[in-house]
Amino acid sequence: MTPVALAASHPVHPDRMPWIPMGRPGMSFKPLRFFRDDSGWTYLFRLEPGTVIPLHRHTGEVHGFNVSGSRKLLDTGEVIGPGTYVYEPTGNVDTWMAVGDEPTVLLITVRGAIEYLGKDGEVTGRVTSGDRLKTYQRWCEEHGAAFLATVE
Repeated sequence: MTPVALAASHPVHPDRMPWIPMGRPGMSFKPLRFFRDDSGWTYLFRLEPGTVIPLHRHTGEVHGFNVSGSRKLLDTGEVIGPGTYVYEPTGNVDTWMAVGDEPTVLLITVRGAIEYLGKDGEVTGRVTSGDRLKTYQRWCEEHGAAFLATVE
C-alpha cells in the first residue's frame, strides 16, 4: 500500500494573541485563518455586553459557535448561549447584540463578505477577509507583534 501524503498542520494559539480592536467600540477579534482569494476567514469574535451588530447581509455562508456569553438575535428575540451553533446561509440578513454581564465570544467562519445595510436596504459598508487581514497586519506592525494567523 502506498502511503498517503498529508498536508502539514498549522496550529494557531489564540491564547498567545491579544484581542485586536475592529474599529467599532466593544468589538475585537483574534484571527485564526484567512482563506485565499479573499473568500473568507475564521476568527474568534469578542463583543462587550450591550454591543450591537448592525443590520448586515452575508454574501456567503457563516458558521458561528458561541464559546461564552450570550447574544440576542434582534429580529427573532432568540437568545443564543454558550455551546450553541448557528448556521447562516448565503444571503442571510440579521442584526444582534451581546447580552448579559460578560463578553460574548464566538468562533466564526465567514465565507464571502459582510455587507452592512441602511434602513432602505442599501449597502452602507462592506467587509472582506482582505479587509480583516489588513486590520490585523496593521495592528501587528504598529505594536511590534508577531503575525500568528494562517493565510491559505
